[in-house]
Amino acid sequence: MSENLYIPEEASKAIKYEAIIPQINSLISDEPDLISNLANIAAALKEAFGFFWVGFYLVKEDQLVLGPFQGPIACTRIAFGKGVCGTAWKEAKTQLVPDVEAFPGHIACSSASKSEIVVPVFKNEKVVMVLDVDSDQLDDFDSDDQKYLEELMGILGKTLR
Repeated sequence: MSENLYIPEEASKAIKYEAIIPQINSLISDEPDLISNLANIAAALKEAFGFFWVGFYLVKEDQLVLGPFQGPIACTRIAFGKGVCGTAWKEAKTQLVPDVEAFPGHIACSSASKSEIVVPVFKNEKVVMVLDVDSDQLDDFDSDDQKYLEELMGILGKTLR
């Protein structure tokens, strides 16, 4: 695949996801290196949607450890069950948070973050990492984001060796 994404301008969020997911799949399907794939996924999502922050936290022993991301510096380690990311890991389900200040135990890695979606990635039915996407706008994520990001993380999970 080329190094350029086709992102339809003036399109709905759903149309943009439908355009980039096959491109991301093509980008990662033949690449065995996990870090390269996570970096490209983060970059593609940031480029397509202009998210404030997008990246991955990988499960390492009893913590989530910062992986590839796009955006300002971030928290390096997050405990199981703590914050939005740790809750997504513990509950093994997507966390869609319209206002991070209203989320019990929210970890403020950046005071500019206002809303967040965190999607777990599974290997052998076990959470092995989470995708974390932050916005500097309140209530910026919806059911379209959840649907398509879960689909994309399902594709990623199938590539894990």
